[in-house]
Amino acid sequence: MVVPELRPWRAAGPHVVRAANAVRPRLARAARAAKPQLERVANAARPRLEQAVAAARPQLARVLSARPKTSGTWQYTAGAATAGVALAVTVAAAAGPWDSTGQRTAEVERAVARDRTGGADHGPRADTSDKAGSPRPAPSAPSVLVGLGGSTNAVKSAPTGPALADVLGPLLGVPALGTQHTAVVVDVATGRRLYGTGADDPLTPASTTKIATAVAALSALGAEHRLTTRTVLEADTKEVVLVGGGDPTLTAHQESDGWASLRDLADRTAAALKKRSVHEVTLSYDTTLYTGPALHPIGVNDNLAPVSALMADEGRTDDSSSGPAPRVADPAADAATRFARFLAADGIKTTSPGPSRGTTRAQALASVSSPPLSALVERMLTNSDNDIAEALARQTALATGAPAGFAGGASAIAAQLKKLQLPVQGARFTDGSGLNRDDRLTADLLTALLVKAGAPAHPELRPVLTGLPVAGFTGTLTSRYTDGAAGVVRAKTGTLTGVNTLAGTVVDQDGRLLAFAFLASQTSNPMSAQAALDRTATALAACGCR
Repeated sequence: MVVPELRPWRAAGPHVVRAANAVRPRLARAARAAKPQLERVANAARPRLEQAVAAARPQLARVLSARPKTSGTWQYTAGAATAGVALAVTVAAAAGPWDSTGQRTAEVERAVARDRTGGADHGPRADTSDKAGSPRPAPSAPSVLVGLGGSTNAVKSAPTGPALADVLGPLLGVPALGTQHTAVVVDVATGRRLYGTGADDPLTPASTTKIATAVAALSALGAEHRLTTRTVLEADTKEVVLVGGGDPTLTAHQESDGWASLRDLADRTAAALKKRSVHEVTLSYDTTLYTGPALHPIGVNDNLAPVSALMADEGRTDDSSSGPAPRVADPAADAATRFARFLAADGIKTTSPGPSRGTTRAQALASVSSPPLSALVERMLTNSDNDIAEALARQTALATGAPAGFAGGASAIAAQLKKLQLPVQGARFTDGSGLNRDDRLTADLLTALLVKAGAPAHPELRPVLTGLPVAGFTGTLTSRYTDGAAGVVRAKTGTLTGVNTLAGTVVDQDGRLLAFAFLASQTSNPMSAQAALDRTATALAACGCR
């Protein structure tokens, strides 16, 4: 289940700072000395690696509990970066499949190192309450930060607007951020805006749109909702229909790593057919759950497959599970062809698959279900997965009675956010991924979404926070913030030509959990703009600002 409590976040900041300041020199020396051993451990079998990680916890706990000797912004950022890099090297090797960037495992190990509980291991061998082998629902980030920080002492007052303006204004005014930029900083504890410039001006949000998609989907469907792919038999014609349920994480790989497996579905279907003494069938596939055009307005693009209710491995033509990759032209036909091969291996002969539709008279044969929606949301946000985003937009449409296409999904997202009483004035949705340049969001709405995700009244939305990439550790922030605020900033990135955005959370030096959103349009150099936004978030993390 998703943990609803968020208040401990507000107390963790000072302890994070002190720990980071204290460990920098010793952890840097330890990291250099341990590098050969870490490489050997990473190449060893998993049992040996787990033993090594377990053995290292007491030493790491002693380092992190050392008394601080100095303080200051540069010591804080350098210490955070050193700790983040060292921990990432260790835990990335121990993490499982798509978690190999260290997302949840890194957080768990850091919490355990303080001899406190926190988070949950989402490795491929973890069990769920109702299905072994699937990732658990999202852990709560609050317990992670309590594990890092120790006791929950009272925090200082929130930063003031003028002080924030003095720090953020010059950083946001650099030429790299173009001629149009907006920014908002909000105190998550109170929902009060602390800083804002152009807060209500709608700009192109790029992939920060996925935050809105996640909130809408979780509120409409619930964090425990699963997407099911199934097979049915038209008994009078011996037609087997593979019915797509809109699961973009369905995989045909040999190792499913906890995601729904097309191979498993074939095995179960073959077993059900043999019980009926059926060994030869007509194979069809049903994609009618979704409506409208399958191709995004951007056209054929390595960032997104044609959207279909039936696909395996997001239609990727390589072994990747995230990032750009060439895609098949017809994901449903590709998945059905693979399914036919798996059935043949199980002794079931099929025709070449073609499109059809399961009838109400059809008999159920077998099914496989995705992990909970919380896990899909986390994967979408961490990896900025456009295929999952468009699927969740359509699932939101289905849950609210709207047509399950690009337009219906977009209108369903807007309707859900309005239902949550979020400030949608000026917002415009045309898709769920943010790939469409016609999307418009405000910095005010983005921060309001993050505050809503942290509200005790909405525990179902917590995966929006836990799924945000961790600076220097995971997803689209893996290679960023290595020289400052590593492990402290958690944020969703957004990049299109001429557009750079960043929205997320940070614990400042006084222990306040802050939500922020920075949007810039008409940028000329994407790397320079990205670096400028990173510097701004790092300054916010290091800020007392009173």
